[in-house]
Amino acid sequence: MSIKSINPANGEVIREYQETSGRDCALAVREADDAFAAWKKTESGHRAELMRRVAGILRSRAEDYGRLMALEMGKVLDEGVAEARKCALVCEYYAESGSDFLAPEEVETEARKSYVSFRPLGVILAVMPWNFPFWQVFRFAAPALMAGNGAVLKHASNVPGCALEIEKIFREAGFPENIFRTVLAGGSRVEEIIADPLVKAVTLTGSVPAGREVASAAGRYLKKTVMELGGSDPCIILEDADLEMAARACATSRLINSGQSCIAAKRFVVVEKVLDRFLELFTEIMRSVRIGDPLDKGVDIGPLAREDLRDELHNQVLRSLDRGAECILGGRIPGGPGAFYPATILTGVTEGMPAYQEELFGPVASIIPASDEKDAVRIANHTSFGLGAAVFTSDLEKGERIANEEIESGNCFVNEFVRSDPRLPFGGIKESGYGRELSYFGIREFVNIKTIYVR
Repeated sequence: MSIKSINPANGEVIREYQETSGRDCALAVREADDAFAAWKKTESGHRAELMRRVAGILRSRAEDYGRLMALEMGKVLDEGVAEARKCALVCEYYAESGSDFLAPEEVETEARKSYVSFRPLGVILAVMPWNFPFWQVFRFAAPALMAGNGAVLKHASNVPGCALEIEKIFREAGFPENIFRTVLAGGSRVEEIIADPLVKAVTLTGSVPAGREVASAAGRYLKKTVMELGGSDPCIILEDADLEMAARACATSRLINSGQSCIAAKRFVVVEKVLDRFLELFTEIMRSVRIGDPLDKGVDIGPLAREDLRDELHNQVLRSLDRGAECILGGRIPGGPGAFYPATILTGVTEGMPAYQEELFGPVASIIPASDEKDAVRIANHTSFGLGAAVFTSDLEKGERIANEEIESGNCFVNEFVRSDPRLPFGGIKESGYGRELSYFGIREFVNIKTIYVR
């Protein structure tokens, strides 16, 4: 069978790739494990030097990689270039700090010597999504490889070019030939790869249904997992917020990657006293957005990654309208080729509507009124997701209290939209998953935390 790379801006096939067979998937795992036997013994300084070379390649070819992302999944060129550079940043971060994060920790006991060491596990399977086709991979691969593990990547089937290019980068940088392998396999192959005894753990970024399937399969074979799943992130706008700043931040968060981000703001919970003014400011920004070919200069949002995803999003909008929501901007599929969808605002969103309950993976904003601060927090937490959230208020002490004590999420920002940073742990709770990526928490997810006791 073949895997097609399709340009979502015009529906044209870019290239066809041969799907990796089950036999070749098993071979890739075995070869990665063979490479791991030597890689786990290499000094951290050598690993760090190779990781810095990867960062150098990413920076020097950021324009090329941005163009590849634009062609395969519709990311606006400038955003793709920025994504490649962010990948370089995470490689440099772990090159600089990885060995310190994994340094043995002495523990005082009755023994002559007792300590905790952090040893690599082996081959880690990464099941990655299309929306950030470079960043999602590198934020896993940089810490995993710096810890001495091997990796096998099963990327989303609509970004095969990105998947193969990432493997090429590691090889070109001088990493052992098979320590990072890409397999172009469909979702049906994932469980058999998980079942391979040489695979020691699994990390997945994707939808809740995909997370349930992979976690279930990993559980049957007792494999450690990290899950970064969906989100329906709320932005709370309190009556003392700087509304102009909040509107800009909220619009930026909703439109990054054409709205196709797990941590994009999706539900805007606004205290009624400032609802009209916030909506006026927010609508003005959203109305000014330019939609078009992601390779064209000045374009703010490109197409969604696939037409079926665009159609699913539109169906969620229509079902919300049927249940009483009002569309004050956008909400119509434009004519012509490509998986385009306009910046859209839904008001009058209430419980029971898809725009309230579900993740809208595209440039659609749900405006939800709240009577006061307490009600806003209740609405923000009234979701099965728990990835990110934001609070906008001029009272920083109040904002920090709400963020720290009251919001149910893995990340909560005050007066800023949620984003990932290599220095900070990233992950969710509830149906948004478990485990953490990035910072020293991320590099310790896929190691054997080992007690050593010497009498």
